Amino acid sequence: MADTTDQKKTDHRRRARFLTPPAWWPLPVLALLGLAAGGAYGVLKAPEYAATSYVVAVPDDTTEPATALGFSQAYARIATSSSTLAYAQPRAGLSARKLRSHVRAETSPESPMIAITGTSKRPAQAADIANAVADALSLSSNQAAKNTGVQLLLFSQAVAPTEPASPSARVSGAVGLCAGGLLGGLWMLARPRRRPEAAAAPAAAPAEEYASLPAQGEHSETKEKESVR
Repeated sequence: MADTTDQKKTDHRRRARFLTPPAWWPLPVLALLGLAAGGAYGVLKAPEYAATSYVVAVPDDTTEPATALGFSQAYARIATSSSTLAYAQPRAGLSARKLRSHVRAETSPESPMIAITGTSKRPAQAADIANAVADALSLSSNQAAKNTGVQLLLFSQAVAPTEPASPSARVSGAVGLCAGGLLGGLWMLARPRRRPEAAAAPAAAPAEEYASLPAQGEHSETKEKESVR
């Protein structure tokens, strides 16, 4: 009878181990969820195009090149100002409020060149935004060229891009896969660890103690034999 009970307990433990998922299950699950979410984002989101126009700060004969470099940094900051965008909005075809979210200006501390990038869901409009802001910045800054000794000249016009700047569905899926795998790994490191075998051992100890004790009938029979003797 005891052997049958032990066998049932052993079978129950084996079945529980088989049905219990492994400890590392969040890693593949979250990675697959991230892959699906990233791929869906890349497919459903409309592609965005970017076009860049370049203007350069040129000093006159009485101005040092370092001065032109300093003014290029200053002009890059006012490229997205309300006054500059007010000049650019008729050609860009957008209001100044919307235009502000579709243009950015960047410059280098080692070069007096300003990169003006326009973004849009249409390639031609992205180029129009960049060129409109570049022309508006040149016009507004050159009005003070006599006092500053620095003039902004158009170095390169933006052209309509042929490929979107936003990530494709494949890239978005790869990013989602990495993010999901990272979250799964962090969850595995942060979760509390449990030891099911150690937890089950104290529960099994009383059963073993009771099994080692003699039955009541056997104990009485032993006493009777001793009295007969």
